[in-house]
Amino acid sequence: MKRRQFIHQVSFATAGLGLIPHLSFAKIMENTNFGVALFTLPKSLSEDFEGTLKLIAETGYKELEFFGPYDFSTPAAKEGWKMAAAALGFSGSGYFGHSPKELRSMLDKYGLSAPSIHIDLPTLQENMEAVAEAAHVVGHKYVGIAMIPDEMRQSLDDYKRTIDIFNEVGANAKKHGLTFFYHNHGYGHAPMNGQVPFQMILEQTDKDLVKMQLDVFWFTAAKANPIKYLEENPGRFVSLHVKDMRELKTFSGDGGNMGEWMGLFPYLADAGAGVLDLEKILATAQKAGVKHFFLEKDMTPNPSDALKNSFEHLSGLKL
Repeated sequence: MKRRQFIHQVSFATAGLGLIPHLSFAKIMENTNFGVALFTLPKSLSEDFEGTLKLIAETGYKELEFFGPYDFSTPAAKEGWKMAAAALGFSGSGYFGHSPKELRSMLDKYGLSAPSIHIDLPTLQENMEAVAEAAHVVGHKYVGIAMIPDEMRQSLDDYKRTIDIFNEVGANAKKHGLTFFYHNHGYGHAPMNGQVPFQMILEQTDKDLVKMQLDVFWFTAAKANPIKYLEENPGRFVSLHVKDMRELKTFSGDGGNMGEWMGLFPYLADAGAGVLDLEKILATAQKAGVKHFFLEKDMTPNPSDALKNSFEHLSGLKL
């Protein structure tokens, strides 16, 4: 009997030890809310939407960030997407054919939430009421743009007009119970007639109406220090796009066109498999008030591996 009791106790203790990493990880996740920006795996979502949500949830992620266009997007946004998607090799976007109510049901089923979406600026200007109606059903809190349209960033005067538009959109979003944010894609960090456009946006937009999303890969590509921006602007950045870089690379020009972005795609790496100090960046982000961390590895060819490898690294960071 004593021998049996001993075996039982050892077996129980061993099982308990096996839970320690999970419990430690759960504590980290409670404070960091790791999620997935869905442009990481658009083809998988197009082919099996619910199955992909299940994969994300089973890997351990808790949050999602959707990308547009959506049913409520402007006709121009939808038309432009058709051409882009055809070139990229997939067709889906937005809620991938599901209604807001259907999507919310699936998210609840898999223990996921979707606090953030990317959407085009004209839709926010013209259809905010429809955006908000869907957002409140699905659970979005943040609505932001992935980039400033080309024609709105050719000169300092363009940027000044863009700043005014951002303040207007931010005020309207707040009126509808949402928060507007801007995701910078790496342009606007080089001086233009003695001024840095991104710094202008930070200083001249209302900090309570216009929040920011920092993409660690594109900031690095633009020779902009993510840690410095986070430290100098506490409370301004609400989320991060977490990427890694296989080797340190910067834009050949000002980072203002698709060719430069696509040229750096081969240097995207799973989190922890590159050269970026993600632990320091994310720890600084937490101190600066960032609450949402979305893994993004644009259009990765091996979504399951990218999700798993990145999650294992991120869940082990000492934040």
